[in-house]
Amino acid sequence: MSASAPVDLFGFAERLTAVERDKLRQLRELLDARARPHLAQWWEEAHSPAHLRAELAALRLEDDPALLGEDGLPRAVYIGFRHFELARFDMSIGTLYGGQVGMFRTLVRSGGSAEQVARWDPRIPSFDLTGCFALTEPDHGSDVAGGMETVATRDGDEWRLTGHKRWIGNAALSEVMVVVARDAADGRAKAFLVPREAPGVAVTDITGKLALRMVRNGDIELRDVRVPESDRLARIHSFADIAAILAQLRYVVAWNAAGLQAGAYEAALAYAMRRTQFGRPIAGFQLVQEKLARMLGNATATLAMAMRMTELRDAGRAEEVHAALTKGWVADRARETVALAREVCGAEGIRVDSDVARFFADAEALYTFEGTHEMNALIVGRAITGLSAFTR
Repeated sequence: MSASAPVDLFGFAERLTAVERDKLRQLRELLDARARPHLAQWWEEAHSPAHLRAELAALRLEDDPALLGEDGLPRAVYIGFRHFELARFDMSIGTLYGGQVGMFRTLVRSGGSAEQVARWDPRIPSFDLTGCFALTEPDHGSDVAGGMETVATRDGDEWRLTGHKRWIGNAALSEVMVVVARDAADGRAKAFLVPREAPGVAVTDITGKLALRMVRNGDIELRDVRVPESDRLARIHSFADIAAILAQLRYVVAWNAAGLQAGAYEAALAYAMRRTQFGRPIAGFQLVQEKLARMLGNATATLAMAMRMTELRDAGRAEEVHAALTKGWVADRARETVALAREVCGAEGIRVDSDVARFFADAEALYTFEGTHEMNALIVGRAITGLSAFTR
């Protein structure tokens, strides 16, 4: 992203290297050329552009040696700006890519044994091995740690999995699923790489969605599915291990929120500049400019919070309260920003061709995932008061 871009008034992108900036430029060019002409149709038809995965992988946004540090991964600030750019374009396409190289890859690298990582990880950035993360259940979202109903029973050198997972992004497009289940013997969480085509697995797309329409969220039923012990992620022994892995990714939600707001702001600004009323562009009216200024302020503040969250993560100082406060606040700002964009565009703001409608709808998904507003507020409240409102 150019440091002179109107959504980066404070110049945060100046912290990117020349190689990182070039990668993001390539990403923008590919999305503009290969996806933008079709976005409205894909969204309206709820079509997931899975064909883009190969083209995105070819850019080597994740595994170009010039991007990698000593840990074999790109810098967190670059990953953040990559999420920003994808969300700025479209959050569904961001999920198509990020669910693979972000969530799935992090689970394998952090949860697998050295042998498992060596076997699976090299195939993930190229999408040669595709995967997703199956955690939430029909009756358990925020409380899944304490109420998980999917059960894994050890049977010699195998495990038998039975249960039901829901809202699993990219499920129908994934070769394997990281399924979290409660060990019948000790009651603790374990994680398994389950082939989507394994006997006993049934994946059904969730349809009729308001938000993230191009994401194939799956409803997964597991009926006595057999998984070898060698496909259990060896370093995950409890839900605390799962939570520790997910904590590595919590900073990303602020980048997604910043990108979504930037996209909504830019779409509204473009519309306001070309739409004329009373003989001049509506961008010249005071009420419209006030809305644009608030939108830009929200996007800028969210970007600043994303940057600070990334700094805390890199320093090993990010805590649960930081993630909860950030998620709750940026999701609120995102809702406000997309609503203002919709107002600027009037009736055209509810049509997908204006782009604003996509951002307006997707803000609702952002508001819910990574912890609802209420759950994050309670986490912050516990940190403020020392009193937990989770228990009576």
